[in-house]
Amino acid sequence: MTPTLEDVKGLGAKKSTLEETGIDSVEKLAKAEVDDLVALKGIGKATAEKLIANAKDLLEVPESGEAPEVVEEKESETPEVEDEKIKEEIKKLDAKKKKLQGKKVEIGDFVLVKITAKTQKGKIFRVSSEEDAKKVGIYDEKNAQQGYYTPEFVIVGKPGFLNEGLTEFIESSMNYFEKKSVRVPPIKAFGKRDPSKIERIGIAKFRKLNEGKNPELGQDFVRRTPQGQSQRGTVIRVSQGKVVVDYNHPLAGQSVDYNLEIIDKIEDFNDKIEYFMVNKGIPQDNIPEFTINYDKKEKTVEITIPKMFLFQNLTYVKFGLAMDLQTHMSDEVGDVKFIEIYEKIPIPEAPADTVMQKVEEFNKEQESDQDQD
Repeated sequence: MTPTLEDVKGLGAKKSTLEETGIDSVEKLAKAEVDDLVALKGIGKATAEKLIANAKDLLEVPESGEAPEVVEEKESETPEVEDEKIKEEIKKLDAKKKKLQGKKVEIGDFVLVKITAKTQKGKIFRVSSEEDAKKVGIYDEKNAQQGYYTPEFVIVGKPGFLNEGLTEFIESSMNYFEKKSVRVPPIKAFGKRDPSKIERIGIAKFRKLNEGKNPELGQDFVRRTPQGQSQRGTVIRVSQGKVVVDYNHPLAGQSVDYNLEIIDKIEDFNDKIEYFMVNKGIPQDNIPEFTINYDKKEKTVEITIPKMFLFQNLTYVKFGLAMDLQTHMSDEVGDVKFIEIYEKIPIPEAPADTVMQKVEEFNKEQESDQDQD
């Protein structure tokens, strides 16, 4: 089956822009020059290179740049081509690993950290792969869909990614592809237990706050603070008409044991942006639907929101993403723009308009006939 422009990964709303300039097929896009695409509105150099490369991948274009004449053979060749791509990717990863092996991480490095965390009693509560989650019996389909069982994206030495103890340990003691263990004390893990975060609520009042339901031991409970913030706790006791809710973190007051390994260094500009997007809750599988344009001279990042996200409330996601990019990539990023394209929906001609149009046409014909007489 011959691929169409809709099949080009990451093209999205740029399809109509290309078609207006005559680039109406995958073959023409694969043969296009980067400068030709950059000249079009809303397409930066990085995006242009990516679109052309993706078009060539669809057509399996050889290094000469010539598109194959017999596209029909694509399906039978796909497994072999995929195998070659996988081998090439493995080769690149091996070369990268060899280059980084044993080198100390440096402050400011963008890295991926594989983590296994367990309590003092040996209960594992955090892993970096679905396979490991299933092995230790903590796998949850909902968590998997939210990307919970993946390596952590971290900027070495920067707060806000891991707890204080891990942040300090990675900065001072970790090398790439080296496995290490560390015990983090409560004050640098999930904090000490704070008696002021334990609340006693009358059972009648609790029911009102709990959608009319009775309390259950161990249930999660969320209430709003006077400042309008959400406070999450756990029901730890129900007695004498009172419900006791603990708003401390479940692991507060405990030391936590971690096994760590730095498994990658993120260096590509677009890859960094994409990891920040994932950190803000955008599913990894949906990232290619977003179009990212970067103007190096103006230090401006433009992110086009795909149709599927247009009617979702992304206000906090966009604000948080912009802040992350401007804070952690300040040397390269200034303004961050989000583009939302709402395509015009054709409006069918109203019946009344059609009738009036026919009346006017009839009247003109009558006037024409009278003039001829």
